[in-house]
Amino acid sequence: MTIRLDEESGGKLLAIHVSGTLTKTDYEQLTPEFERLVQQHGKIRLLFDMSDFHGWKAGAAWEDLKLDVKHYAHIERIAMVGDKEWERVMATFWKPFNKATIRYFDHGDAAAARQWLDEV
Repeated sequence: MTIRLDEESGGKLLAIHVSGTLTKTDYEQLTPEFERLVQQHGKIRLLFDMSDFHGWKAGAAWEDLKLDVKHYAHIERIAMVGDKEWERVMATFWKPFNKATIRYFDHGDAAAARQWLDEV
């Protein structure tokens, strides 16, 4: 699994670029960075870029759900950028687990995803 985190827009935006299969170990990298930004800004926005993404291992899916529930009200918007139908469906699946507005964008619309995240 490859995961890259980029802090943007003065820290109010966390871009998460993933490829391969997310593991529990990946959340050991993601969670502290995510929680630091929430502590600094209160609410943040996420860009979840799923380039060549294959999903989660069981332990990673649990860590993701725990993170979503713990920070239910700390995420304003999530832009999910992908190229597979199951990724589009996943955007709908995650909606009940947080208060964020979630939108799916095809890879060709990545610029529109960033623009939507930057809107007031």
